Order: sequence, then C-alpha cells, then structure tokens
Amino acid sequence: MGALCNHALELTGLAGDTTSRVHRLDPRAKVIGVFTVTVVAVSTPLALWPVFVACAAVLAAFAAAAKVGPNAVWRRARFILPVVGILVVFLPFVRPGGQSYELGPLVAHEAGLAIAALMATKALIGTIGAVLLGATTAFPEVLRGLEALRVPRLFVLIAAFMYRYLFVIVEEVGRMRAALVSRGFRPRNALQAGAIGRVAGSLFLRTYGRGERVYLAMLSRGYSGQMPQLMPLGFARADALFVTGVVLILLPLRVAAGFAA
Repeated sequence: MGALCNHALELTGLAGDTTSRVHRLDPRAKVIGVFTVTVVAVSTPLALWPVFVACAAVLAAFAAAAKVGPNAVWRRARFILPVVGILVVFLPFVRPGGQSYELGPLVAHEAGLAIAALMATKALIGTIGAVLLGATTAFPEVLRGLEALRVPRLFVLIAAFMYRYLFVIVEEVGRMRAALVSRGFRPRNALQAGAIGRVAGSLFLRTYGRGERVYLAMLSRGYSGQMPQLMPLGFARADALFVTGVVLILLPLRVAAGFAA
C-alpha cells in the first residue's frame, strides 16, 4: 500500500522542460487558460465537434510548448480515465433512444452511443487539461493563483493542507504496513478484513491528533489564517498574451458554431 501511494505521489510534480515559457507563466494565466478550455468543451454539444478539435489543438500546443510528452500525460491520466471508460462502455446499452444495434445478446442504442461519445470527449479534454496544469505548475503555485483569483480562502487552505499532509499520511501508512508485516500479518481471506479496519481507524486517530498538534504549533508561531508569500505574483505581458490567445481562439469559435447550428 505504501509503495503504491508513494508511486502515485511521484506523479504530482512538474514534467517536461521546467525552463520552458509555459512553466514560467504566472499560475493565474494557466488556471484561466485551462478553465477556459474546460468550460468551452463542457458547454459544447456533440454536433459542434469542430470546437472539440480546437480545444484538443490548444491543449496539444500547450503540451508541445512545455515539452510534456504523451507518456507523461498518460501516466497521470490513467488513474482517472478508466473510471470514465467504464461509464462510456455501459451507457449505450442502458440509455434507450434512436436506432438500435444488436451485439449478440446485448442491444446498443443510438442515443446512448451519442451520450457516451460526448462524455468521453469532454472527460478526455478536461482530464488532459488538468494534467497539463499540474505538469507545468507546482501545486502550491496553483493554490497561490487560485487565491489571487479570489477563490474562497477556506477552499484554498483546505486544499493546501490536504496536499501538504498527504505525504505525512503516506509515510504513516508505510510504517503501519511495515509493522503489520513484521508481525506476520498475511491476509488470505475476507475474514481477516477486520484487521484492515482497525488499521484504518488507528490511522484516522493518528492523523487527527497530528493535525491538531500542527495547528496549535502554527497558532503559537503567529498563524492568522493566511499563508505568508515569499515571492509576489506578477502578471506580465506573456501571461496576458497567453490568456488572450486561448480566449480569442476558443470563445469566438464556440459562439460562431452555436449560431451556425
């Protein structure tokens, strides 16, 4: 368990060429750009498929400029896309409407196929956008960008502490796993699941106690609800050009496609 968690955490850092212009962009610019791509893709019906092509082209250009390869994108997206894939596979058989297609004992429906294609496209664009944002921007910088964009501070603080202490929890899980193995614990059937439940309960109590101690330590050091910033953010000309380019490419195309439909 600990090894799997550590492997997953290794996929949360930067990827590609960390000296590229994309990596050096202000986090606010990248958040706005990815948000624009996602909103345009989510609001587009399947009939306006050229808009999806434009969104994919913008993400491809973004990845190419940052030198984030397909392997890096897949290694991070593979934990999310299979869940979407399961829904996409079953939708054509459970959503009636339109023409029917017999596939042995199963019957697929045209309406279900359309919804499955729409869901798969939107999920793919949204997931890749989030992956590219994480691959080109450190998570603390994303939080700084969200805070500067006036996202509710409570949400930002919760996300920041979850990210910071996720690594602590992973280390704690690793130690508990090592303790179980050293005591000869080898689960072989479902009747031994009670031990896993007790470990989960113990982990919860330990993390709760540690969180309380950390919070009291922060208060004693003058914490007032806002994290100090060593380097102020700066929205430069390159950031404005990036945001303007994404918006001018996608929004007029979305509006024009909507009118044409």
